[in-house]
Parts: sequence; C-alpha cells; structure tokens
Amino acid sequence: MNIRILIVDDEEPFRRLLKKELGRKGFYADTAEDGNIALDKLVASSFDIILLDIDMPGLDGMSVLRKLKNDPASPAIIVITGKATIDTAVEAMKYGALDYLTKPYKLDELLIIINRAYEQRKIGIENQLLQKEIARKATPDDFVGSSSCFLEILGLIEKIAPTDSTVLVTGESGTGKELVAHYIWKKSNRCDRPFIALNCSTLSGNLMESELFGHEKGAFTDACSISNGLVEAADGGTLFLDEIGEMPAALQTKLLRFLDSGEFRRVGANKNLKSDVRIITATNRDLSNSITNGTFRKDLFFRLNVINILVPPLRERKEDIKQLAEYFIEKYGRKITKDIRAMDRGAEEVLLGYDWPGNVRELENVIERAVILCETDFITKEYLSVTSKTELTLDTNNELPQLKEIEKDYILTVLKKTGGNQTKASRLLGVDRKTLYLKLKKYGLTL
Repeated sequence: MNIRILIVDDEEPFRRLLKKELGRKGFYADTAEDGNIALDKLVASSFDIILLDIDMPGLDGMSVLRKLKNDPASPAIIVITGKATIDTAVEAMKYGALDYLTKPYKLDELLIIINRAYEQRKIGIENQLLQKEIARKATPDDFVGSSSCFLEILGLIEKIAPTDSTVLVTGESGTGKELVAHYIWKKSNRCDRPFIALNCSTLSGNLMESELFGHEKGAFTDACSISNGLVEAADGGTLFLDEIGEMPAALQTKLLRFLDSGEFRRVGANKNLKSDVRIITATNRDLSNSITNGTFRKDLFFRLNVINILVPPLRERKEDIKQLAEYFIEKYGRKITKDIRAMDRGAEEVLLGYDWPGNVRELENVIERAVILCETDFITKEYLSVTSKTELTLDTNNELPQLKEIEKDYILTVLKKTGGNQTKASRLLGVDRKTLYLKLKKYGLTL
C-alpha cells in the first residue's frame, strides 16, 4: 500500500524532516511551500493525503480547503499547524478537513491519523463508484433518443409501468420493441423480480407450450423429468413474449386462460398451478389482418392490447439517429478498447440520408462494423456500409461506379482489415463463409 502524501507547509526544515520520516515508513511524500504550488502539484499528479498548514504566506491553508471542498476527487486533508485554536479547527472541519493535529506532534499519532484518513477516503471513493453503478443500472442505457415520438413513448411508459396491465408493443423489426418491454419492467414495481423473454417464432407449437408452461415427466418422448416453464420462473416478475403473432392457435387459447385466471397446467399434468406474472407482448405483424384470416384470436388480441405502444421506424424519427450512432460508437469503442471520439459531418449526412429499413438494429450493425474498421479517432463516411439518397443522386457530368465494383472494393477492404481471415470477414460482412467464397471466386479476389 503505497500511500501518496503531499506536505504543504511554509517551513522548509519541517517539510524536509517530515518527508524523510514518512519515506522511512514506506510512504511516498512530496512537498509544497504554499497553497498555489500545492494546487499546481495536485493538477500535475495524484495524492491520497494532504498534510496542510493553515498559516502560510500567499494562498493559506483555509483558502486551499475552500477550493478543494467541492472536488469529489480531492485527497483526504489533515490539518497540521502550530497555531491551533478551536475556531480554526471547527472552520477547517467545515471546509472538509478529516482531522486536525497540532505541532509538535508524535509521529506514531500522525501515522494513525494518516491511515485512518486513507481508509475513509477509500470508502468514500467506493461509495461514489457504487452510487454511479446503481444509477447506471437504474437508467435505460440502451434506450436512447430525444425525438418527440421517443419522448412520448417514455412518458407513456412512466404512466403504465407501475400497473400490472398487459402491454402490446408494435413496430417494424429492429425498432427496439424488447428494449421498450425491458424499460417497462425496470420502471415497474416488479423490477426486483425476473424479466424473462421468449421469442415465439423460434419454437414449434409443442416445444413452445413446454417452454412456456413446463412439462411433467413422461409427457413426451424426451421428457425424462419434471420441467418448470417460464411462467413459473417469472413468478412475481415480467414475461415478454416477442413475435406473439407467430403463436399457434391452440397455445393462444391456453395463454388466454392463463391471462384471465393466472392458472396453467404443465404439459402432461392433470392439476392446475398458479403464477403471478405480468405479460408484455410484441409483434411486427398487423394482428388485425391475422384476426381476419383466422390465425390469431380476437379475444386474445383484446386481452393483450390493454395498452398499445407503437415504436416508429427509425426513418420517422431521424432526430434520434445521431444520438443513437454516438451511443453505439461509445459502446463498441469501449468493447474493443478503441478510442473513437465521434463521426465527422460527412458520416452524419450519410446516416441521416439513409432510410434504415433494418431500423435501430441495422444502425447498430453499421456502427459496430465502422468502429472495427476505423483507423482514426473519428468515423468518416468511407467506413459506413450504407449510402445516403443524396449520394446516389446522379450527376450528369459524372458516372457512378457500378454496384459490383463497390461490392468488390468493400470485400477487399474488409479482408485486408481482418488480415485475410475469411471467417472474421464473413462475420463483418454479414454473410456466411460459402457466400463470401463465391464472391471471392466471382471477383477473382486474393490477398
């Protein structure tokens, strides 16, 4: 434990002696003969403890205390003075001194005070970090935007989150429907209980029922033991059913019964169980069409659609694009330890001029790729794998390159960035290895 100490005193023999004594005890010590020099040293270097004299020419000790009072990174301050009074002691404590010692002092007493002050400061820093972590977890760090429609969604969530009403989140793929559901849970009274998500498009009907409600031993061929379903796991919490429009009709009936009564049966069971779960669902389908063609139950729709939140596509909330892009730049820069500050004006114009058919998910993928490929401290349009409408506008005096030439050049750029690693390159390009191999063969590309 190498505690760093700054001795601030106008008496040179005292500074020299104390620095020597502290050095012999294993501390790192530096000195300053007045307050101004001390402040300069605090800017140039970091210290854990300041041993501060009060009565000094120029900037005195009390002035130093006042300047450092509101600085959360300030070292712990111990006042050491030969002119001690109760008034100066009280004032020093008022402005943030942790302890007070009069000259002449005993070295053992000073060492006890230094170690105590160091531990107090360490606890204080840990508390600050803990508070920041709590605040970070309490805020939707992935839920970014400032457009009017985004703020309307936030306002609606604030109103509905404390209730147990079912919510149907609608919108195109990639708009962030699960983030909306997650934020509702975070702001709800159930935030200390589980949030569990199930994508209804990824499982067959039988598997989905087993996943949702669980099964008894022997209920089907591979059911070797009792399995709890997600409604049991989420008891007291929130269950998010994504792509609810893909749920088979038979299972829709069982979900409706659960919503009405809180009761369910495991697959293969003959008794009812109960669970207290808030249901949030999402879909990119027009469920009214599904009701018309008979693939979705009207009564279930009404039961799920107590509160409806429509998440607009990114092309309709372009005010959010820059903020989202900056968030993703910071996110992926931190993830791969790359110091990228921002993007230039040209890159911003490209992002704002593009329609984003894949919405926020597509924007995230484009920014992740740009961060990986970027070789400077800011992203330019050359690193973006999209082209704005304005850039596609034909100039009668200039001929644009053919699409195949753009694709060829981009594939070659990615291959160079990955050192010829085709697995990494295919991942960055968003294609499988076979597709990349065929493209390489088509364009005759080799490294």
